[in-house]
Amino acid sequence: MQKCAPTQTPETDHAALRAKYLFERDKRIRREGQKQYLEAEGEFEEFYEADPYTPVVPRPPISDDIDVAILGGGLSGLIAAARIQQAGVSSFRVIELGGDFGGAWYWNRYPGIQCDTDCYCYLPMLEETGYIPKQKYSFGDEVFEHCQRIGKHFGLYDKAVFSTLIRSLEWDDSILRWRIGTNRGDDIRARFVVMCQGPFNRPKLPGIPGITDFEGHTFHTARWDYAYTGGDVSGGLDKLADKRIAVIGTGASGIQVVPHLARSAQHLYVFQRTPSYIDERGNVPTDPAWVKTLEPGWQKERQRNFHTAAFEAFAPGQPDLVCDGWTEVSRNLAAHLDATGGWAALANPEKFLELREVQDYRAMQRLRDRVDATVEDKRTAEALKPYYRFLCKRPCFNDEYLPAFNRPNVTLVDVSDTKGVERITQKGIIAHGVEHEVDCIIFASGFEITTDLDRRLGIRPFTGRDGLSLYDHWAKGYRTLHGIMSHGFPNQFFTGFLQGGVTASTTAMFEQQAHHIAYVIQQTLARGASTVEPTAEAQDQWCATVKETAVDNTSFQRECTPGYYNNEGEQLIRSHLGEPYWPGFYAFEDLLQAWRDSGGMQGLVLDK
Repeated sequence: MQKCAPTQTPETDHAALRAKYLFERDKRIRREGQKQYLEAEGEFEEFYEADPYTPVVPRPPISDDIDVAILGGGLSGLIAAARIQQAGVSSFRVIELGGDFGGAWYWNRYPGIQCDTDCYCYLPMLEETGYIPKQKYSFGDEVFEHCQRIGKHFGLYDKAVFSTLIRSLEWDDSILRWRIGTNRGDDIRARFVVMCQGPFNRPKLPGIPGITDFEGHTFHTARWDYAYTGGDVSGGLDKLADKRIAVIGTGASGIQVVPHLARSAQHLYVFQRTPSYIDERGNVPTDPAWVKTLEPGWQKERQRNFHTAAFEAFAPGQPDLVCDGWTEVSRNLAAHLDATGGWAALANPEKFLELREVQDYRAMQRLRDRVDATVEDKRTAEALKPYYRFLCKRPCFNDEYLPAFNRPNVTLVDVSDTKGVERITQKGIIAHGVEHEVDCIIFASGFEITTDLDRRLGIRPFTGRDGLSLYDHWAKGYRTLHGIMSHGFPNQFFTGFLQGGVTASTTAMFEQQAHHIAYVIQQTLARGASTVEPTAEAQDQWCATVKETAVDNTSFQRECTPGYYNNEGEQLIRSHLGEPYWPGFYAFEDLLQAWRDSGGMQGLVLDK
């Protein structure tokens, strides 16, 4: 394999840049924090509940008793369903709001949607399904098709309940079941519930004054209206030739839709509060010769290599198998340590972080220089430059976004000084006292990722034993055993970023969780128990373990520009990674495996 070379990055004035970073952060912090966003419910419910892709077919309410209910049919739900089925459980359902499997990849079908991470790592179960992605960074339709492929491969369509929204979740001790209420009037009683409702499918809206006054057309990127725009995920938005379009938001979704809107609209206004950093995409077709070299276990090896780059550090001579913008800082640091003979620095955490920060600053300066080299208007270029550290915001990769601002029909409206758009009117959007009249506003405003838990889940009520509210139970932080179960919530399992292992390949985390959940369910049934639940002591001990082994990165987060990665800069930092088990994802895997190997179900109570 060809060696992955470090990038050429410029020297920087570290002190001056740090001061600039803090200045740019401060002018964007809003007192409202996460409350600056509106929930997609009530008068805004169509932004979440409406399905523009699949007609909702009327059906009678379901009344059913099952062993397992899996809430969510995205990648996490698909993986959990497959592993639970392989554990011998046949009585289960996958309940999903969308009209098909896919989760975020079902809902997000906007033009240009593409996976931002290496798909040989990201797409799960490649070896099991016998599929190899067409290119390194799959477009959204290919990811969606892979979700369908998993569903078909494991026969999960027969277990699916689509176009159904979970409204309530309540433990009924009289029947030792979870009662699941839905928007279809269902009464589904499940012995076990597995929560697989990821945060990237519940849109949020900017709380801009006058948002309901606009008389034109509006939609969220996660519910793209092709009936209005024309075209499809590859672009060709032919119905916009006479339309003035506004995009509010320049995160990952905004970055990907802007080039297509720029080519199609009469005029495009891009309202930006904080610029994203935009690296080259560098997408390449999958090399058939490389595929022939792959041996069993290749995907796990690649995922582990990606994890090393993102969360740890390469060892001397260790190759960078992913070789992209996500791994650049680690790759450059390794090259620096090679050149200086400074590998001993890895043994000193403070020295290691100091050296990594230098490479971070240089890599970000390279991206700012890329803006200057691409965007012709100097004022626009300056506004498009990101002034914060790597991983303060989600990295973005696009070869067409920056050049779009060289088009005469595209206007960047930078609203950083006013902390966002001032007002929406009947005819358009006011920024800096100027009204920009538009025909359509597209909200690229993101999702309920680090907002309060009840906003993220939208399930009300959500109560366990003795009416205990999950939102009250976790009000001051997560309280779990292994990030998967919680005392007071029998037969309940959680997935996602809570108190477990974290890795760069998110789907590998879902695999780890699903394997453990399937084991606990299988053992509970095999032992003839009706319920399984962590003891309060085991839960408290795990919380203490997470706290004692934690790496304090709050100073890094507080110095970041506001965004969902740091809970919009609120005083109480709520990381999008949850409260990780910082000794490492693979250390956590060893811990779980040792727990399973012991056979004692330590820390759990199984009641007959």
